[in-house]
Amino acid sequence: MEVLTERDDLPGSGPPGSVVSIGVFDGMHLGHRAILAANVGRAERLGAVPTVVTFRRHPKEVLLGRAPRTLTTLEHRLELFRRAGMGRAVVLTFDEELRRTPPEHFVREVCADGLGARAFVLGFDSKFGRDRAGTPDLVRSLGYELEVVPKVVVGERAVSSTAIREAVELGDIDGAARMLGRPVSVFGEVVPGAKLGRELGFPTANLDLHHELHPPPGVYAARARIVEPTSVTAVVSEHPAVVNIGFRPTVEGDAAVAPRVEVHLLDYAGDLYGLHLEVAFVARIRPEQRFDGLEALAAQIGRDVESARALLDER
Repeated sequence: MEVLTERDDLPGSGPPGSVVSIGVFDGMHLGHRAILAANVGRAERLGAVPTVVTFRRHPKEVLLGRAPRTLTTLEHRLELFRRAGMGRAVVLTFDEELRRTPPEHFVREVCADGLGARAFVLGFDSKFGRDRAGTPDLVRSLGYELEVVPKVVVGERAVSSTAIREAVELGDIDGAARMLGRPVSVFGEVVPGAKLGRELGFPTANLDLHHELHPPPGVYAARARIVEPTSVTAVVSEHPAVVNIGFRPTVEGDAAVAPRVEVHLLDYAGDLYGLHLEVAFVARIRPEQRFDGLEALAAQIGRDVESARALLDER
């Protein structure tokens, strides 16, 4: 998948042209995947490049002065775009200039002149450009071929990034997974930690999630993919895992101010520093708790490992 980050790098209006979808696509849930699947199908019929136009940061950061915690960072979204079959991703910085751009100008300058848009595939509630006036009706009125993908409903509720954020924050990873169409997952860089897990016999990878939303504190069974640092598409290997999210009360007492995400890969030996992990949560094993010393903590981690193996075998 080609990733473009500057308008000057856009290929222009010549052949083969593009089928364009526009949005943040935070979480890449079932609704988003329906849009991109329709995009890929139409691009194949037209002999064009399936193209997604997205944004480096959430537009609400500029529009409202604050943004929700993201389900997926940009790097994570790019990997999910690639898996959805997109041939090109255009990553724009949503700033005051872009905020003030009339949607007609955005369609003409970025999509038509910059990408050779031959057709658009948008969600039913798609809005872009100044005053969020860039709707499917506007695109259609400009004379472009357009496909509008209807809302996707799961359990009588429309699938949305907001609904999924609520489910993840409440710890309903099964409910969130149903709306995502895949397990709840996080994507982060492995950074140095205190190496206490290694001393206990269970080395862990400490993840920097770059503010990506994660489930609440607790111990989880998961599957972890090791990804090369230079490319979100270069998956090295996949492993069963135990994940601890929390404040490490046995070690830090009440001193911790932010939860950590620590991943122990089962049946793996090697240095993970500098690599990235994509961690998919399968089931919650137990809440986080304080133990009477490191020996008791190590014994519980051993039990957690066995529980994780059993849960992963079942699933």
